[in-house]
Formats: sequence, structure tokens, C-alpha cells
Amino acid sequence: MTTSELPDQVSPAAEGAAEDPRDLDTASQRRLIWLSFRRHRLAMAGGIVVLFLFFIALFVEFFAPFDPYEFNAKKIYHPPQMIHLIDRSDGGFAIRPYVNGMKIVRDPLTLQVKYEEDPDEKIYITFFGRGDPYKLWGLFEMDTHFIAPVNANQRFFLFGADRLGRDVFSRTIYGTRLSMSIGLVGVTISLIIGIILGGISGYFGGAADTVIQRVIEVLIVLPSIPLWMGLSAAMPADWGVVMRYFAITVILSLVGWTEIARVVRGRFLSLRSEDFVTAARLDGSSRRRVIFRHILPSTYSYIVTAVSLAIPAMILAETALSFLGLGLLPPAISWGALLFEAQNIRSIVAGPWLFAPGIFVVVAVLAFNFLGDGLRDAADPYASLGE
Repeated sequence: MTTSELPDQVSPAAEGAAEDPRDLDTASQRRLIWLSFRRHRLAMAGGIVVLFLFFIALFVEFFAPFDPYEFNAKKIYHPPQMIHLIDRSDGGFAIRPYVNGMKIVRDPLTLQVKYEEDPDEKIYITFFGRGDPYKLWGLFEMDTHFIAPVNANQRFFLFGADRLGRDVFSRTIYGTRLSMSIGLVGVTISLIIGIILGGISGYFGGAADTVIQRVIEVLIVLPSIPLWMGLSAAMPADWGVVMRYFAITVILSLVGWTEIARVVRGRFLSLRSEDFVTAARLDGSSRRRVIFRHILPSTYSYIVTAVSLAIPAMILAETALSFLGLGLLPPAISWGALLFEAQNIRSIVAGPWLFAPGIFVVVAVLAFNFLGDGLRDAADPYASLGE
């Protein structure tokens, strides 16, 4: 059998041939970026976590087992409960998730009231079960929850309860929507401002470039937190949740557009003298077409990288402002607003689990940073794949 008669089969080694440096010249830019990004395992893991957090933010009503505003005076500072998967109550072996109930006892020496686990009381848990009714996105009436007690009248506290007996786990899940959305919306506004001003500065230069760059330098040298605090303190105290949400978003955007503008300016400066841009000008293309059809698409990878690194900064800024009492305030539920309730000594002593939203903040920021690092390396795929 000759070579031409061999069956057309691809060996496992040949499947990875796309990453061979000899094939880089024939691969598309999009594929090069994907191959480079895929090699960054931390970035891949960060991207999965980011997508998962946004997925939770979209369906917080479904993922939260209880109403985040429901309070119970008998469950104040209720400690967290651990989920047990194996039930041996009947002397057998069954996979049936449950949590042990808690009973209130009084210490005979200090007379302090505390909770103790009650092995005789079991609160069985089901997945995709029926629970408290809610309106998904304020439109669709539903009562199905990802996790819910079998007996709808029972309550469990995976992250414990706060000073009003409210479920911290449900409130943390609800806080994901505000904290993640304020980062996304804030960066979107910053992106629009940064692209417009950065594009003008990099493409036209001259006096416009000088003025814009001086404004950027002034904003950069100003301390961020005092500037945020000053702008937030200027908001009227009687503003509602929606007004404060948009005000905080605008404040963070007005301060956070500078980095994106500098990235866009740098790319415009390097691309405006490229051959394809010169050819487009000589061909009679208008400035608008040159910018939006030729230069701007070439900056997308760098813009995406800058955005992925700016979102965690927005989340941290909102968390810091809310923690200081200058951002989103109750009844708004965000990670920062939840941490605001955990900053006094009594909360630290009586309910250290109130700092659980801080874990979500750390995970979200790390995931975005890992994702941003991977996208930054992938923005120059020839350098990373050629190593």
C-alpha cells in the first residue's frame, strides 16, 4: 500500500499540531489568541469562576434558599450548619442530605446563651425543591430553589445568621448581583469614556492629546479612596437604593476610565502609522471609517484585557465604600453592605461568619486578576506561543 492509499486518520499527536510553531503563520488571529489563552491554566480557572459568579448573579432568586429579608428573632447569630450527605438514622445507609438542628443552651458558669448541635433533630435538604415563592427578575413567579428544606417551614443556615436572624448565605448570594453588576456597569461606562477620549488623544494628538493627558495625570495622582469618599459623601442622604446604585456606579466610572484611556491611546499611537491605516487613508476612507473599521478592531484584545483587570478594581471600590458606610446601604444587599454590618466588635465576637461575603470578594478579585493576566499574555500570541 502506497502512502497516498493510507486511510485519512489523524493521530493524537497530530491533533496538537496546531500549536506547532511552524503552523502559527497559517492560524487565524482568533485561534492564536485562544491557543495562547488555553495554555494559561490559572486564567482558564479564573474564567470559569467569573462565568459561574455571573451565572449566580443572573439567578440569585433560584440559588438563594430563603428570602434575604426574612428575619427571625429566635435565630439571632445562629452559627453555620454543615451539610451531611449520608443519613444513618434508621440504622442503614442512605445518601440523603441533611443538617443537624441547633438548640439554645445556657452555660452554667458564665450564663451565656449559646447554640449546641442537636443530633436528634435533622433538617433534610433537597435540590431543585420547592421553597419560598419569588419573582425571577421581577417577572416570572416561581418557587423552585437550587437547595431547599424538604419541610418548607424549617430553616437552615449554611453561613449562619446575622443580628436579626437573617440567613447570611441567602444574603451573600443576593449580594453577588449588585457587586458583580456594579463592576460590569461601571466598567462599561469607563470603557465608553476611555475609548472616546483615548482614541481622540491617540489619533489626533496635538492640543487634544495634551489636555486629555493632563486630565488623566491629575486623576491618577489623586488618592482614590479619599476622592471616592468625598464624592460619595456629597450624595443626599434621602436617596433610595436605585439612585445610590447609579450614583456610586457613575462615581467609580468617572475615576476609573483613565487606565482604559491610556491603553487605547497607546494602541492608537502605534497603529495610526501602520501600512494598513495609511493604505485606508490613501484609498479615500474617512476618519470615522479608519478609526472604527481599521484601528479600533485591532485594539479589542488589549481593551478586553484592560476591562478584565478594571472590573475587580470596581468591585473592591464598591466594597470599600459600602464597608465605610458611604456606598450602598441597607436595604440594598451587596458584599460591601453585608461587610458593613460586620465591622463592630460584637459582630466579630458573636458572629465571625458574618465575614463570609469577604471570601466571595477575594475569590472574585483573584479570578478576574487571573483572567486578566491570561488575556494580557494572549493579546500577544506570537510571543507567548513562540516560547
